[in-house]
Parts: sequence; structure tokens; C-alpha cells
Amino acid sequence: MAFQPLTRRSTVRDVYRTAVGRDVIDKLLLQSGVPRAAVSAAGALRLSLIDRLTSRFTGPGFIDAIIKLVNSEADLPLEGLSPDPVPWWQEAVFYQIYPRSFADSDGDGIGDLRGIISRLDHLADLGVDCVWLSPIFDSPNQDMGYDVRDYRAVMEEMGTLEDLDELIRGCHERGMRIILDLVVNHTSDQHAWFQEALLDPDGPYGDYYFLERGDPKTPPNNWTSFFSGPAWRWFPEAGRWALHLFADGQMDLRWDNPDVRREVADIVGWWLERGIDGFRLDVINYISKPEGLPDGNAFVGALMGFVGVEHYFYGPRLGEFLRGLRRDGFTRDRPPASTPRRRLDDGSLGDPLPPDPVGVMVGETPGVGVQLGRLLSGGGRDQLDLIFNFDVLDTPGHTRWDDYVYDPEYLKRFYRTYLSELSPNDWIAVFLDNHDNPRMLSKLAGGAERDPAVRTAVGKLLATVQLTMRGTPFLYQGQELAAVNQGFEHIDQLRDVESVNRHAELLAEGVGPRALWRQILAGSRDHARVPMRWTREGGFGDAVAWLEGRDEAPGFSAAEQVPDPASVYAWHRDLIALRRHHRALTLGDLTWVRPEVKGYLAYERSLDGERFLIETNLSPKQRRRPKLTGRIVPVLGGPRESTMRPWEAIVSRID
Repeated sequence: MAFQPLTRRSTVRDVYRTAVGRDVIDKLLLQSGVPRAAVSAAGALRLSLIDRLTSRFTGPGFIDAIIKLVNSEADLPLEGLSPDPVPWWQEAVFYQIYPRSFADSDGDGIGDLRGIISRLDHLADLGVDCVWLSPIFDSPNQDMGYDVRDYRAVMEEMGTLEDLDELIRGCHERGMRIILDLVVNHTSDQHAWFQEALLDPDGPYGDYYFLERGDPKTPPNNWTSFFSGPAWRWFPEAGRWALHLFADGQMDLRWDNPDVRREVADIVGWWLERGIDGFRLDVINYISKPEGLPDGNAFVGALMGFVGVEHYFYGPRLGEFLRGLRRDGFTRDRPPASTPRRRLDDGSLGDPLPPDPVGVMVGETPGVGVQLGRLLSGGGRDQLDLIFNFDVLDTPGHTRWDDYVYDPEYLKRFYRTYLSELSPNDWIAVFLDNHDNPRMLSKLAGGAERDPAVRTAVGKLLATVQLTMRGTPFLYQGQELAAVNQGFEHIDQLRDVESVNRHAELLAEGVGPRALWRQILAGSRDHARVPMRWTREGGFGDAVAWLEGRDEAPGFSAAEQVPDPASVYAWHRDLIALRRHHRALTLGDLTWVRPEVKGYLAYERSLDGERFLIETNLSPKQRRRPKLTGRIVPVLGGPRESTMRPWEAIVSRID
């Protein structure tokens, strides 16, 4: 059916039938905590009536903003068959490294490339297929490398290009691919492009950025930064405002300029030739901004926490830009310096694989829901391969700055809903931790993880869900050791610019010290950025680390976990080995088992006559196991008794 543009006479149901409208409504419901059933109840109401009923709460222009946003994207996700042959990344396990916190080889307190090289066997033994490094490019580090100064140079404290070449070869020799973090929504204000733009705002580099004339006291629009305050910075030497959606030294690139797109494609091709197998693309859905940079809606800004986000979270030319980047940058036209060795069925390694024709494109896409995610990454669309859907990280009505205990029932509901809306040519990234969020183990356990038994059980449960769910798992460093949130006590211990800025903003607003610190401690990104715990004492390096780690619980370092067959590490390793030998656990169909039973998350994975049953108890209490038919034989965990232990996870074969 042809797309019919919305008008004020359209109904809520009409909005929900579109890809953009469905995601927008779902996001608003999630942020407000209103159940999805509200859509059915209000489905027949015209938008003009909704506007009259809600305008005293939303203010003027809210419904018109929704209509404009929905009408900006007439396309619908593709429905069809899964790709053949299956791309390597559908069966892979990715492992994200935060380099400055992984391993310090030179005693300066900062993790580096040679430190990663020294620990590659840890990743290979775990069974990792692809290593992903958070930024290692030259940077002044206002935002820990996410403000790039030179895309073809390595950050001095991380090492050299020669070190990176050795790391690429080291991964490939162990049968692992390697991808880097590419930050091209913005650059550092110290990047040569921006420095040239300041010298000559009307010259060629002035159009690489959003440099706007105006009154030095009044920013060009009301957009706010994700790191607090206005999204604009005045540069008196140039007489211009510059847009920065993040820190005030992270200047947004103007992707409408074909020269910017060409520069980015050249950067990608340069790294692919060096042997990199692809990129994770930081906030890549923000690269398209609308012409004129209109003001954001105040109500949407209050609800989402950022004014203006509705204009660029899925901008008008996003698909065009991504297709061009895939064609001109990620499609190989020169052979790489090396490729990974083939993994054989017996676990040994064979000859190097032929080069991948296209480097893998993994998109970080904050704010994008299921349907827009399908538009961005569906097979045959020639845009991204995988996207991160962040709606799994917080329960309805909450953000990561809220001090609350995560309801595990939402985890079940999230994946049931997500997978039910996909077609065979869709594939998802399955992640629970990353460098930008507190640890899911702590959010789920709610403080009970101080008990080693609870910490171990919840760590195994999360690993079981992540490594057997239908999709590609992305582990984050420390998950295999059951890493938890840190007991920071004051702001001077934090290094995260977002947390530091938020602390100052809340302090200025008069928020009391206890309430203020609860917010910061609940949401700080530094929980996930503390150094990797290699030994009981730390083992990160010889010097004082750049960020203080405060986990001293016995039994949760790599040195203690790796040799222990009952550890969370061993559980991860065994699960990865199991999925490598049984494609039912990677590519197999997923069928939910007794989803109506609260606190019981269970499903079957099946392919070519092989069937596996995954069962978890999403509860700190014992519960009776639902009775199921068939001969069920545990292969990981167990014994499979009539009563499930608190947080129990078990993988069984069904014969």
C-alpha cells in the first residue's frame, strides 16, 4: 500500500502503521511508563482531537512536530528471506575493549595497544570471533577519544601505528577479526579541518561544520547538548556559533557537504587496506540534520531530556548517507594487509580467509526503535549490518540516571516484542553492557550482588540470555568476570565528562547532596570504565590507574576465574563453545516456552532437527519449574530439578 502522508485528520492508528510513527510512539510510551495498550485504546482518535486534549500539557506544536517527523520517511522495512550465504557476523561473538582500561604495558596508568596484544590469548581462549576497540585515534581526550583530532594517527598514550598493525596481525593469527570505533558525527575542535574552518569560516573547511552567524548572546536554536547546556559554542575569533551535540570540543560535521562524505569514505578505505575488518559507527544516526536547523519541541525535549533530538535522531538524508558510505568506503577496492585465519571444526586454525568484500558496519543508533532499526539494517537495504537498540537497558519510565532495581520481567518482554516484529532478513545485536552504561548485573541484582553466590548466578543468567538469544552477541570487557558497578564516593573519583557536567548542573539547580549523588552514582559511565581486573590485586599495570577501580571482592578476577570450572568466565567460555558447535544456537529458530509464567524466561532454539531448551529463573527466589514434555537433558548447568534455584540458568537438549 502506498504511503499516505499524515494530516491532523489522521488517527493514532494511522501514525502507528508507519515505521517512524511506531517507533516514536513506542519511545514516548517507554519514557513515560505508559503501557502499549494505550495505543489500542486511543487508536481511533484523530490527531486534531489528541492535540486539543493534550495541548495544555504538551504546549503548542507537539502534534504538528509528530506529523512532520512521520511524513519525512515514506519507506517501510523489507520483508523477505534471510541472506544466503550467511554473513560471518551473524554467527560471531563480538568483544568490546575499552583500551585505556584493558591493560597497561608501559606503566603510565593508561591502557594501551601493547597491553591488549599481551592479553589476546585471553580473548582467543574465551572464544571471541571479533574484537572491537573503543577509540584509539589521536585525541585531546575531552571525551576519552570520542573527540578525534586525527583519524589516521594513534593516540600517543595508546602506542603507534606499528603497534596497531601488530595488534591486527595478532587478532588475525588467532582467528579473530578486529573492528575500530569510528566517530564521524563530530570531530575534536583541535582537528585540522576545524582549525582551518576557524581561520577562514567562508572557505572550504567552513562548510565542513555548522558555523552560524548571529548574536553572541543568542544561539542559533534551542537545541541542548547530551553533555548538559546548549548545543552551541561561540567562537569570537571566527564570529560564528558552532554546533556540538556532545562536549563543547566535539564539533558536529555537516554531512550535507559531499566533501565531508568523501573524506570519511577515504578514512574507512585507508583502514580497511591496513587490515581492519570494519567499524562500529558512533551515534551514526545523528549525521543528518534538517535544513534550517529548526527549534526543538519543548515537550519532546522535557520528555527525552534533550531539546531538538526529534530533528536529527533519524534525519532526512540518513539512508542516503549510509548507502553512500557503504558503497564508497566499506566496499573494498584494495586487498587488506592480512585476514583472519579460518577456524576449523576441531578448534584449530586453518589458512587465512579471503577478504570480506564489504567491511562490517555496526551502528550505534540512540533513540532508534525496532522499525527504524529495520530500515537501517535490514538485509538488502545496503546501509548498516547491525544496530544497537538501547531500549533494553532501562525499564519503562526510567533512565540510567534513576536509582532503581531493573525488573527482569522487562528483559523477557523486550526480546519477545523485538523478535516478534522482525522478518527473516532482519538481524539484531544482543548487548547488555557497554562503555556508556552502568553494569546490567548490578542493575538487575540491585545490591544483592555483594553476595558472591548472587553475583555468580546473575552473571551466568545474563550470559545465557545474551549468548543463546537469536542475534549477534556483543560482550563488553569484564562481563566474563561478572564485573559490577563501583562504590564511588565523591565526584573527584570520576573522569567521565558527562557525569562531571551533570554533577555541576544539578549542583547549580540546588539539588541536595544525597539526591544529587544518587543520580550520579546510578548513571555514571565510569562504572564500566574502571580497569579490567586481571588479578585479585588488580593486575592492570604497575602505576596508579587513570581511573580508580574499587572491586576487591575475592573470586572475581581473571586469575581466579579462568581456572575455575564453576566460574562465570568458564560459563561464558562453555556457552561460546556450545554455540560454535551447534548452529541451532546461532541461526536456529526461536520459540518461546510458557511465556505467561511470570519470572520464567524460556525458549527453544531449533535447526535441522536439533533442539535446545534455554531456561532461566528471573527471580531471587526459588520457583517451581513448569512441566514440559519430551526428554530434556541438561548440557550446561543443572541438575534440572522440579524447583529452580534463585537466578538459575540452564541449557538442555531436547531429544
